[in-house]
Parts: sequence; structure tokens; C-alpha cells
Amino acid sequence: MLDAKKIDAYIAFLEQELVPATGCTEPIALAYAAAKLREMLGGPPQKIIAEVSGNIIKNVKSVVVPNTGGLKGISPAIAAGIIAGNTARLMRVIEDVSDAQQKEIAAYLENLDIEIKCSNAPRMLDIHLTGILDARRAVVHIANSHCNVIYLEENGKILLNEPADDSNQSQKERPDLTVQEIVKFADQVDLERIRPLLKRQIEYNSAIAEEGIRGDWGANLGKVILSDFGDDIKTEAQAYAAAGSDARMSGCELPVVILSGSGNQGMTASLPVIRYAKRYNIPEERLYRALLVSDLCTLHQKSGIGKLSAYCGAVSAGCGAGAGIAYLLGGDYRAISHTLVNAVAILSGMICDGAKPSCAAKIAAAVEAGILGYHMFLHDQEFMCGEGIVTKGVDDTIANVGILAQEGMRQTDTTILKIMTKD
Repeated sequence: MLDAKKIDAYIAFLEQELVPATGCTEPIALAYAAAKLREMLGGPPQKIIAEVSGNIIKNVKSVVVPNTGGLKGISPAIAAGIIAGNTARLMRVIEDVSDAQQKEIAAYLENLDIEIKCSNAPRMLDIHLTGILDARRAVVHIANSHCNVIYLEENGKILLNEPADDSNQSQKERPDLTVQEIVKFADQVDLERIRPLLKRQIEYNSAIAEEGIRGDWGANLGKVILSDFGDDIKTEAQAYAAAGSDARMSGCELPVVILSGSGNQGMTASLPVIRYAKRYNIPEERLYRALLVSDLCTLHQKSGIGKLSAYCGAVSAGCGAGAGIAYLLGGDYRAISHTLVNAVAILSGMICDGAKPSCAAKIAAAVEAGILGYHMFLHDQEFMCGEGIVTKGVDDTIANVGILAQEGMRQTDTTILKIMTKD
């Protein structure tokens, strides 16, 4: 049994992680910082200097900013925040934008003097905006988490100056996680304490997936998968997760419940489990507990990786989904552990080359790996200790993934950014 203190820590962690966001979270973080800048200046700045980390550049370059009429990139994200941002809405900062404001955003962009620089900050997520309006000057600095403002300056006066703790920041924000304790938590927690979070995750993420199936978004990967690969549940799970990303990466204004700071990861961890439960008429309580397994196993894998990396986060979420499906269908700790190890071994190393329509295809591949990992277990098949990055114990194998992402793929991240910005 888990003690009450541990259960409380897990619930608090999930409350921190399972939050709604409208649009890809990196441009939304830029819009949030920009809206904060406008508040400090008292109006739209005439000049902006944007110093941002490479992973912000990578994840903003090719994704549509919601409510901008299809615009992509750093400048539109900042302009949207300046003109229409509401910081009280946090990750939904530009969810409510009128037609008149959309036109104002476009007009503001035409005249805005903006300078964009790749910063030398040591952290993956770093946004430093300086705005000038007539004789007024303001600075907003966000680090490590999308709405985590660590520094504010107005006309030379420092209003906020918090240290940016870069020593394994992702680990400091979460309780110690093990797969065994995750399963115990899912088994034992009083669902009434967490039901609203999971209910919202199901409703929001299902709605955008349905829109991805109905509409014409991105490369329509969800539709392609459903059209050409049959209607079995494995295909449906991949298709709905991909369809949510189709819509989200192409500017759909519906909110998503994110995970580890990512809407794509939030959808990948939840939608396959939701579709399996729907297909097999699984009781609601079992679905909620399975979502806890999927969400927390995803976060466990991300603990050594961080929110942004050259390692594609959809892989972690797809493996988490496989674990959630295993639990949903009656699997115990052993089934979930083998599913995770198998799935990690199949797909580890997929690169993240930014947020864009092809994320939907990576999500489909990650979900397939998660499901295959579970079916390997059902047939008493497994990847063994010493084969590649697989080692003895599921938690130690997950730790190896963190080492791979943080140490092994550091230069990969730099090379990806050079390729993406060489034009």
C-alpha cells in the first residue's frame, strides 16, 4: 500500500501536469511572455528583441499559431500575445481572439521591428523578451517551464528575479516515480480526488481527435490510417492519436490537455487508451485508472529527458499508452513492465525535429510500438537485459533512456537546429 503522503504527492503532480492548452505549447509560451510584456509597457511595443533557446526555435518554426489566420513562426506568436493575449488564461492565453483582433495582429506584424536571436542559455526552454514603447522598456524572462516567469524588469527596475534552477529541473518538479508505485497508485487512489482532471482529459482530447478525423488538417494522417489500414482497434488507436495531432499542429483552436508540457504527448498517452476502452466497453473506473498508468508512465520516462529534447516525446507517450492499455485489459505490474521495456527497445532514438504536421506520423508509430510491446508480452516474448539500451529492471531501462536523450543526443539537437535554420 502507498501511504497518504505519497498519494497526495502523485495527485499534486498530476494536477500540475494535466492542464489545458490551446495550440502548440512553445508558440503559446511565446504569446504568454509577449502578453506579459504588453501589460508591463501599457501597450504594444514598437520594438521587440526575442532571445530564445534553440528548442523554442525548433518547435515554433513550422507550426500554425491558433487564431492568427494560419500564420506560423516566432513573430506571429509574439504578435498574437501582444495584441490579444490574456495572461490570466495561462496556456490558453490566445484562445479568445476576435476577427477584429486577427486583423490587428496582421497589421501589427507589418510594422513591428522585431529582432530574433538564438540565445546561449543552458536550458532547453528559455524565452527572453525585451520590449520598447516610446521611452518605456520592459523585460520578461521565462525558463524551464512554459509559463514559469523568472525575471521581470520595467524601466531598469527589477520587479522579479528568481533563480533558474538548471540542475535536472525536470526531476525536481516531480515526485520519485517507479513503475511499481505507479501501478499501486492507480489501484488504490480514490478516483473522486482526481476524476475532474481525467474527465477533462478524455473530453478535450477526444474532441480534437474527432475534429482531426472530420476536418482537413495537416497531412490528414489519421484519415489515411483509417482509410487504408482497416478498422481493428490497434489501427483505430493510432489513427485517433494521429488525428488529434493533425488538427493541433495545423492551428485548430480546440484545447488539449497536455502532459510534460506537450499537447502531442497528452493526446498520445490518452487517446489510444480511450479508444480501447470504448471498443471493449470497459467500465469508466477502469478507464480512469488505466489513464493514470499511461500518464504517469509517460512522465516517468520524461523524468530523465526533460520537457524539450532531441528525443521525440511521442515515443515516451506511445510507450505509456501501451502500458495503459495493458492495465486496462487486466494487466498487472509484470505485464506493464514488460510492455514498457519492449516498447522502449522498439522505438527509442526517434528524433524531434520540431512541432509540425509530421508529428502525427511519429505519434502513430509510437502508439504502434506501445501496442506491439504489450502483444509481445502476451506471447511471452521480451527483449533481454544487455540487448541495446535494455538493462535489468524496467526503471533502470527507463533511466537509460534519459541518459540517451540528455547526453547521447545533445549534439543531435544542435545538428537538427542547424539543418532547420540553414535557409
